Amino acid sequence: MNAPLTKSAKLGLKQRYALLTRGLDWEPSYQSKSAIYPYAEFEGIKIHDWSKWEDPFRLTMDAYWKYQAEKERKLYAVLDSFAQNNGQMGLSDVRYINAIKLFLTGVSPLEYQAHRGFAHVGRHIPGVGPRVAAQMQSLDELRHVQTQIHTLSHYNKFFDGFHEWQHMHDRVWYLSVPKSFFDDARTAGPFEYFIAIGFAFEYVLTNLLFVPFMSGAAYNGDLATVTFGFSAQSDESRHMTLGIEVIKFLLEQDPDNLPIVQKWVDKWFWRGHRVLGLVAMMMDYMLPKKIMSWREAWDIYFTEAGGSLFEDLARYGLKVPKYADVATAEADHLSHQNWSTFYQYTQAAAFHTWLPSKEEMDWLSEKYPTTFDKHYRPRYEMWAEMEKEGKRFYNNALPQLCTVCQIPMVYTEPGDPGTIAFRTSQYKGETYHCCSDGCKDIFDGEPEKYSQSWLPVHQIFQGNCGGASVEDVLKWYRMNLGADNMDQAGSPDQKLWDEWMAARRRVAG
Repeated sequence: MNAPLTKSAKLGLKQRYALLTRGLDWEPSYQSKSAIYPYAEFEGIKIHDWSKWEDPFRLTMDAYWKYQAEKERKLYAVLDSFAQNNGQMGLSDVRYINAIKLFLTGVSPLEYQAHRGFAHVGRHIPGVGPRVAAQMQSLDELRHVQTQIHTLSHYNKFFDGFHEWQHMHDRVWYLSVPKSFFDDARTAGPFEYFIAIGFAFEYVLTNLLFVPFMSGAAYNGDLATVTFGFSAQSDESRHMTLGIEVIKFLLEQDPDNLPIVQKWVDKWFWRGHRVLGLVAMMMDYMLPKKIMSWREAWDIYFTEAGGSLFEDLARYGLKVPKYADVATAEADHLSHQNWSTFYQYTQAAAFHTWLPSKEEMDWLSEKYPTTFDKHYRPRYEMWAEMEKEGKRFYNNALPQLCTVCQIPMVYTEPGDPGTIAFRTSQYKGETYHCCSDGCKDIFDGEPEKYSQSWLPVHQIFQGNCGGASVEDVLKWYRMNLGADNMDQAGSPDQKLWDEWMAARRRVAG
């Protein structure tokens, strides 16, 4: 007689997770591990026991798809509602659209870069735990770029500057700044990539990107952007925990890993700080209704939160990133110097700029009491007088670029805001220029890598960007001249907005 069937005991989440992750690993039989994972050793990192890896989120793939599908349903319901109700009419001011243009062209492609990077790292890390984590983050990043494009596509129906973001990402001078950050990370080894993106960007700096910007979007009536921001932020919490686990795992595995990790933390903190200068400018100048200054955001999300983080990591011997004090001091100048640069070169940008109003300058004076009135208000007042005289200032000279961060050499010496910071390094008989001690240290650490930088200004001078004139280069960028670029005043975007507002006033009576 057959034995009665018995119901199997239901596996717990931890057991299921172990079967669906650790249970997928295998020991190679006819190939060596060094042949299967050729990039796992050249960086000098020593791993003795991959089983010590702990996953902060024990999320199985079936649960992952269910969780993400639910978020998608909620997100696209909001996007559909926003489009059907002409949500763009609820924005605080048309100037806000330029912040979205910069976000789409500057940040959204980085999500796809991160997707490709984590997929690559997941293939080349020997440990099954971080491989699964990298796979999930790779999928997250692909979802982020898709949802961001869907979110911002609505604005493309009405406003200029959104139409060629993929093409521009690989060519436009200011977009080389965020692009070079990820190109740099993706051409590093797998452990350095984890530190660059998983720790330095996702854990140390991501709140400076997402939290103030999404709050600003909400304050300026951009419900669509707020929704995709919140949808992505729940993924970012997993990414941040992956970043901190990478750091702790590497430092616990072998003491020889510490100096390597410290060098990477120093490097990628500085590189991330330079990229986030775009966010500083957006917060202080591009949000018509402002929520906080870059200085305030830096104090909250780096000085306080980052300070607590590095206090916790001090037990491993890890120190606060080199030049963190310089970055903190620069917070009083960063947004002003960046906005001044884009104001001068907006004829070569795919978004519009403007001079801050008297009320906005008073706000900046309040937020930056020791620097704005002394160093930046006089500059804006001079440019305002030039505008009144019909001589709106455009700088038609091509700027010198930093070899590492690829930002024009506009930043000033620490403690001396009247002097441009300028550093040089020699390599194989050539001179290379850097904007800071931080960038010079990075160059000197890997000169063979950075001597190959694709610098837009150099490429223009070499005739590789469509022609010899500014107009030729802008056409090569695929900018619609007179629509995508130039000043906000008189732009097609501004004219359309003014027509909408006039029609609204007529309807209101």
